[in-house]
Amino acid sequence: MCGLNLGFIVIMIGLVVETEIGESMRFELESGKTKCIAEDIKANAMTVGKYSIVNPSEGQPFPDSHKLVVRVVSSSKGNNYHLGDQVDSGTFAFTAAESGDYTTCFWANKHNPPVKMTIDFDWKSGVAAKDWSKVAKKGQVDTMEIELKKLYDTVAAIHEEMFYLRERREEEMQELNKETNSKMATLSFFSLLLCLSVAGLQIWHLKSFFERKKLL
Repeated sequence: MCGLNLGFIVIMIGLVVETEIGESMRFELESGKTKCIAEDIKANAMTVGKYSIVNPSEGQPFPDSHKLVVRVVSSSKGNNYHLGDQVDSGTFAFTAAESGDYTTCFWANKHNPPVKMTIDFDWKSGVAAKDWSKVAKKGQVDTMEIELKKLYDTVAAIHEEMFYLRERREEEMQELNKETNSKMATLSFFSLLLCLSVAGLQIWHLKSFFERKKLL
């Protein structure tokens, strides 16, 4: 029984490690161009990001051409959460005020001739954004306890995510029902209008026919 429980814990710890993987990427950006990356974040979730330009000449100072303007905004209200002006690296961290898409945009200064920069970008949200090393140092806990804390937080995050998705699904269904009812009402109105027009045309045609035959 003990071996079974230990195996279960190991499996769940593996799931935690998979769940904690955030969005880490490397991409190229040409001078004078813009690249935006969006992340769907729920309300009250912690999110952290780190970006840096890869030095084309390792060990040497960055060229003047390798500078960025970085901005993080929410798509719904356009609130500004981070602004890095003419930087080669930076970090940001904030708690999402509302659920929705949050966008990080990178602008590269225009140069002639154009140059390409390689950018490393790491963006984590929710449980993945939590600094577990500080938790371990503060609480003086061992590895197993840390993994169990991660597991607990991951389960709580999944539980909250399920409620969030259900609420979002219900909102989408309500919006779909409203649109469907509106379209059906419009279709019914035009159908009634068409029927009345056809009926009026038939009456006019019959009246004209009887008048020609001098039956009226």
